Amino acid sequence: MSVDVPRSIVLVRHAKADWPDVADHERPLADRGRKDAPAIGEWLAAHGVAPGLTLCSTAVRTRETWRLAAHHLPQRPKTVYEERLYEASPGEIIAVLNDVSDDVTDLLVIGHNPGIQGVAEALTADSDGDALERMTRNGFPTSTVAVLRFDGSWKSVEPGVATLTDYWEPHEPPE
Repeated sequence: MSVDVPRSIVLVRHAKADWPDVADHERPLADRGRKDAPAIGEWLAAHGVAPGLTLCSTAVRTRETWRLAAHHLPQRPKTVYEERLYEASPGEIIAVLNDVSDDVTDLLVIGHNPGIQGVAEALTADSDGDALERMTRNGFPTSTVAVLRFDGSWKSVEPGVATLTDYWEPHEPPE
């Protein structure tokens, strides 16, 4: 496969988590998170987002988010639970992206803040419509989705290579 093909990265922050007396990695979704996670999948399906591969942090809250969201997709992509995404910095997330096979054109990544927001900001060189303005204004609350597009191989992913084509959050404040 040619490495100059258009590719997409769909970045998802896990749904709202609860704070029980467990290790951070084991925190489950809160009631609101269990309500919001399916909306992620509904939004992805409604916007024709069809990843060929999902990389999901190994944390309980990210796995639960993906399970509830993926149920709403027309076809569930291959899923890899990636330990390196737990508590990952933007640079560490970029390193994970650089390891993706060029056979994959559309990738979904489910992780945590501040890494997910940081990598969305770092990769974005420009945006369609007001997507960047909204992301800058609202940040990256739980259950937020950012869709970025770039041309090239996964090994070429670095800051400033992508266009932010869409930004969605289930509880976006009115303008």
